[in-house]
Amino acid sequence: MNFSPPLRALVADDEYYARQRVIQLLDGVPDFHVIAESENGHQAVEGIREHHPDVVFLDIQMPELDGFGVLETIGSDKMPPTVFTTAFNQHAIHAFECNALDYLLKPIDPDRLHLALERVRNWHRKAKANDVQAQLESLLAMVRQEEAHLKRILVKQDDHHIILKTSGIQWIEAEDNYVRLHVEGTSHLLRMSMTSLLSRLDPEVFRRIHRSSIVNLDFVREVHPWFSGDHILIMKDGTKLTMSRTYREQLKELV
Repeated sequence: MNFSPPLRALVADDEYYARQRVIQLLDGVPDFHVIAESENGHQAVEGIREHHPDVVFLDIQMPELDGFGVLETIGSDKMPPTVFTTAFNQHAIHAFECNALDYLLKPIDPDRLHLALERVRNWHRKAKANDVQAQLESLLAMVRQEEAHLKRILVKQDDHHIILKTSGIQWIEAEDNYVRLHVEGTSHLLRMSMTSLLSRLDPEVFRRIHRSSIVNLDFVREVHPWFSGDHILIMKDGTKLTMSRTYREQLKELV
C-alpha cells in the first residue's frame, strides 16, 4: 500500500493565540504537518520562499505587510494553495469563496477547518495549479478594484465586530502596530500600519499631518501657525493636533 507524505503547512498570523489555534488544530490531523509559522507578512514571504509549503494558512490583516501584500510579493504563479483566515465582512468573504482556495472566519471552528482541509486535499489530488493561480489573480484584481478607497472598516469591539464608515472617522493616530480611529467621541483600535491604512483611504479626504497622525479634512475647523514651521489644527470637536512642517505643503494643496 502506498502512503502519501503529509501535506506541509505554513501558518502566518501576527496574533500569537490565533496562530497557535490553527497549529493545534492541525496537530490532530495526520495528513497535515506544520513546518513553519510566521508572525508577520515579511516572515511569511521568507518562509514560503524557504520551505515551499504545500499550503499556507494566511491571515489577511497583519501590520506592515498584510495577507494581500504577501500574495503580491510572492506572485500568484508561485504562491502555494492558500487558505485565508479573516474577520472580513460578508461581501469580502463571498469574494474569497469565489476566488480563493478557501477562507476561515475567526474565531476558527474545527468543523469548518476540516472542510477547508478537504478542499486542500482535493486540490492536491487534482493538482490544478493553473486554476489556483487564476483564482488568486482574480482575487487580487477584485481587492484592488473594490478597495481602492475604503468606505467601511470592520473593527473588533469586545467579543464582536462593528462596521465604521470611513467618512465618519475624524482623525487617526498611530499606536505601536495599531492605529486608533477617533469617531464621534469614541475610539477604536485597528490592527494595521499608518502607511497601509493611508494608502487605502481617499486622498481627497484624508491627509497625513504628522508621522503619527492622519486627519479627515472634513472635520478640520481651524489651522493656526505654531513654532518652527509647525501648525496646530483644531478639529470640529475641539481636539488640537500638531501638523509638522514636513506635511504642511500637501495640506495647502487642498485648502
